[in-house]
Amino acid sequence: MVGLAPGLHGANRTGRPFTGDHAGILLYRTLHRFGFASHEGSADPRDGLELIGCRVTNAVKCLPPQNKPQPDEIRRCNRYLAGEIALVRPRAILALGAIAHRAVLMAFGLAPGRHRFAHHAVHELPGASLFDSYHCSRYNTQTKRLTAPMFEAVIRDIATFLRGTR
Repeated sequence: MVGLAPGLHGANRTGRPFTGDHAGILLYRTLHRFGFASHEGSADPRDGLELIGCRVTNAVKCLPPQNKPQPDEIRRCNRYLAGEIALVRPRAILALGAIAHRAVLMAFGLAPGRHRFAHHAVHELPGASLFDSYHCSRYNTQTKRLTAPMFEAVIRDIATFLRGTR
C-alpha cells in the first residue's frame, strides 16, 4: 500500500505510516475488517498493531511543505519506493491517490500516461496488479469523495484477488 507522504500528526510524529492521524482511522479499521491488520486502531507505534500480509509505505519519505510533495521530491524519493517494491515483490499494490499512483508507475519505469488513475481501477503492471483508491484523508472522507463503503470495496477486491477467487 502506497500513501502520499508522512503526515505532520501521523507518521512524521509517530514514525509509522498513518499512525495517529485521521487517515489512519479508516485505513486500519478497513485493513482489520479484511484480515490485513491485527486490530482496527493505530494511535501509537506501541499499540501492538501488526500488519498481516501487507506493508504500508509512502511515495515521499519526509513531511513535505503544505503536505503536498513537489514533483522533484517524488522523483528523489522514488528509488526508495522502487527498492521496497523490489524487496517485497507484492502481487497487489494499492495506490492511495493519484500522486501515489504516479509514483508506483515511476518505480516500475512506466510512463505516467500509460495507466490513468481512477478510483476503484485496477491496472496490470509487470509482476503486480495496481489497485487505485482515493486517499483516505480527512478532506476526502468529510467531503464524501471517499466513503467507508467505497474504500471497503477496493480492499475487498484486493483481498479477493490475493486469495485467488477473483
